[in-house]
Amino acid sequence: MLGKTPETTIKAAAGNTAHPFDRATQVAAVEGRWRGTASEDYFAFVGPFGGVTAATMLRVIMAQPECAGDPLTVTVNLCAPVARGTFDLAVRPMKATRSTRHWMVELSQDGEVAAFMTAVFAVRRPSWSHQPATMPSAPLFDSIEPLPDSGVTPWVKQYQFRFVEGTPSYGNAPRETLGSAYSRMWLSDAPSRRIDALSLLSMCDTFFARIFHVRGEIVPIGTVTMTTMFHADAADLAEERTTMVLGAADARRFHKGFSDQTGELWSPGGRLLATTSQTVYFKA
Repeated sequence: MLGKTPETTIKAAAGNTAHPFDRATQVAAVEGRWRGTASEDYFAFVGPFGGVTAATMLRVIMAQPECAGDPLTVTVNLCAPVARGTFDLAVRPMKATRSTRHWMVELSQDGEVAAFMTAVFAVRRPSWSHQPATMPSAPLFDSIEPLPDSGVTPWVKQYQFRFVEGTPSYGNAPRETLGSAYSRMWLSDAPSRRIDALSLLSMCDTFFARIFHVRGEIVPIGTVTMTTMFHADAADLAEERTTMVLGAADARRFHKGFSDQTGELWSPGGRLLATTSQTVYFKA
C-alpha cells in the first residue's frame, strides 16, 4: 500500500533533514486530533499554495490504519484561505467496498472550515490496459533552462519550471492581443524529490492561472475546487522512478468571474500519471 511506504509516513515527514515538501505536508496526532501547520515555504498571496494543502489532507488519510490501496480520485474544495499557524484535520471513512474506500477530510482553524476533501482509494488489480492519449512532444528536461525565480510568492521557489510552450510573460496591464491559455512545461520539485501520489496531487495545482497567460498580467485569483484522477498507483510510480513530469494545461472559458482549468501530468516515458480540472475565481 502506498500509504504505508517510508516516504509517506509521518515519521519520514518530520525533522529538518526531510525534503521541504514532506515538512510542509507533515501531520501529527496531537491530543486526540490530527494537526498540521501552514508552511511559510509554500505560501501564495493570501495563504498556503492550494496544492500543498491538498497533499497534506491526502497524507492524513494515508496515515489511517484502515487506509488500503492507492488514491484513485481526489476532490478538494478550498473554502477560505488557510492562515498562518496550525490547523486541525478531521478525517473519517465514508464507505468501503471490495475495491474502493471513500474518505472525507475537513481542515479547520478556530472552528471554521477552510477546506474539505473527498477521496476515493482503490486496490488496483491486473486488467486490460489502453492509453489512447498521446504525450505532448517536448525537448529533454535538461535541455531547457528553468524559469528564473521571480520572487512573486514563496511556493514558486519550491519547483523548477522548464517551459516548452507558453512561457509566462506578465506586465502591469492586459496585453492588446489576448494570448493562448495553453502551456506545456517540465516540472520538478526543488530540490528534486521522487514523484509519488502526494507530489502528483500538489503538482496538479502548480499550473499558473490560465488568465495570467491570456491577459499577460497577474490579477487576483483563487482555486475554488480541484479534482484529480490518478492514472498510476504506487507500483507504477515505483517503476517510473522519476523526479520530473511533463505538464500540459489549458482553459476553455472565462466568464463572470470564474473559469475552468485543465491539466495533465506525464512521465518522461510517456505514461499519463494524472489528469486534473479546476474551477478558478478571478477578478478582472
